[in-house]
Formats: sequence, structure tokens, C-alpha cells
Amino acid sequence: MSTEAELAEALKRRARAEGFDPVGLASASGSPRLQARSAALQRWLEAGHQADMHWMASPRRQRIEHLMPEVQSVLAVALPYRVSGERRAGSLAVARYGWGRDYHRVIDQRLRRIGHWLSSQRPDARWRACVDSAPLMDKAWAEEAGLGWIGKNGNLIHPERGSWLLIGHLLLSLPLPADPPALARCGACTLCITACPTGAIPEPFVVDSRRCIAYHTIENRDPELPGEIEAAMGPWVAGCDICQEVCPWNGARVPLSTDPELQPRSWMLALTRQQVMEWSDSLWDQRLRASALRRIKPWMWRRNARHSYPPGRS
Repeated sequence: MSTEAELAEALKRRARAEGFDPVGLASASGSPRLQARSAALQRWLEAGHQADMHWMASPRRQRIEHLMPEVQSVLAVALPYRVSGERRAGSLAVARYGWGRDYHRVIDQRLRRIGHWLSSQRPDARWRACVDSAPLMDKAWAEEAGLGWIGKNGNLIHPERGSWLLIGHLLLSLPLPADPPALARCGACTLCITACPTGAIPEPFVVDSRRCIAYHTIENRDPELPGEIEAAMGPWVAGCDICQEVCPWNGARVPLSTDPELQPRSWMLALTRQQVMEWSDSLWDQRLRASALRRIKPWMWRRNARHSYPPGRS
């Protein structure tokens, strides 16, 4: 029978074998920093920064034991998604996280394989896989487990992988040794704040969804977008990566992923307004099968495209 420390290291090796990197463990009791993150979330909600994403206010998000009463440890994992493909000049822009297969499915399947492996090692252990669709402070727990720090743009940043990371967690009933939380390294940099064309980062570490292009292109179900969003959309029709693209930690040194499930669908790199407006709902259904961007309905793609413009135009 392995010790808890040996099991923890074996668990992290198993997670890396699934393509996750970085990986880390946190204690479910949390540190003072996690408590501060929870308080910050409450202030964010009280300020209305969640717009109409009412699920962000779920009480379970701030109480991990509501997701799994017997949880004692949290395995946090990140799937790097920076790939070699690039958007064709003059085409519309789709956020990189949506280029490949639906990351919810990819991460969930891999976490479950890790969980079943753990069950083979410790039959009495209980576990629960969580992706960002679960009411969990996913970035805060990833920071707690040492995967990176939460930057001023609200994204988790790793010193070698940057912020091109998709996050998942495995809640565990075992008391495994925790890794140290990550240290913040944004310093005095404010590039993400000044680069946002809609001023959606009114202060460091605060993202106002009501002013965020990503929110409006993906979550906003209104027939028309607010005028100030329309005026600043640029080429973006599905999400927005501006605050990540300008981040110094996302430079050329960030390794490229060759994971086949993350490679881009070719049409996303060469999308035109004409295609968006002319594709039928059934063709959209076909194009978006097993895609995280299926959340954007065909009529929303058309709405977004009406107000976008290719790079270089104003």
C-alpha cells in the first residue's frame, strides 16, 4: 500500500499522461488566499459584473463541500491549448479555446480516466470530475494548487504555459499532501487593461461582463448588441482573445500543443462574413458538432457578424 505522498505523486504522473500540464494538488480546507478569492467573487456579484449569468451566484460555487460533502483534496489540471494554426488575414476571429473539440468533453473524459485509475489504487476513494460548467471557483482552485496565478485580466497564468490553459478538477475524498499556491507575477504590467477596446477591465483583477466582447458574442441573447460593443468588436464573432494576446507571458516561448483534440477546424481560421450570413442552421449544426462554441446559436453568429469587421478596417 503506497503512502499518501507516493499516491499524490503517482496521481499527478497519471494526470500528465493524459496530456495535462501543469497539474497540482490543493487541500479542500483552502488557504487564506482562497478565502480572499471567495470574498472577491461576492463583491464582483454585488457589483453586477456577472450581467445575466445568474448561475455565477450559485452558493455551491463558494462552498466546495456542496459539490462533494466528503471532499478532502482537489487535483487541479490544465490542458494547454496554444496550437500552431493561425487565423487567415482578413478573416473573422474566433477565440482560440473554441478551435478544437469541445474542451468540456475532452477534459471530463480524461479526468474520469484518472478517477477510475485512482479507484483501482484505492477502491474506497471517492471522486468527482469538474470542468468549468460545474459551480466551482475553478481558477481560484487552480491557483491554490500551484498551477499559476490569476492575472489582472482574470485568466490563470503559468510562467511557461502562459494563459492558454483549459482547467479541470478532480475532487477527492483522500487527504493528499498539497502543493504550494502560485505566486502572482503580473507586477506593474497593465497591458491587458489598456488593450481592451471596451474597457471591460475597469480595475486590476475585475472583469465587467457587461462590457466584455466575449460575453456579448457568446452569452448575450438579445437580438441586438449594445452600441458601444458593436462599435468596438473588430473582427470578433465568437469570444475574444485580446487581453491574452497582449499578455507578455503569452509570448513565442509558450510551447505549441500537438494534442489532436485541440487542433483547429480549418473553417474557423478562414471564416468570412458572407459564410456566416449564408450558412443554413443545419450547416451550422454540422460545423459545430462537438464544439464548445455550439453555445452560440446560428442567429447569434449572424448578429455578431453584422457588426464585426476584418482587421485593418474601421
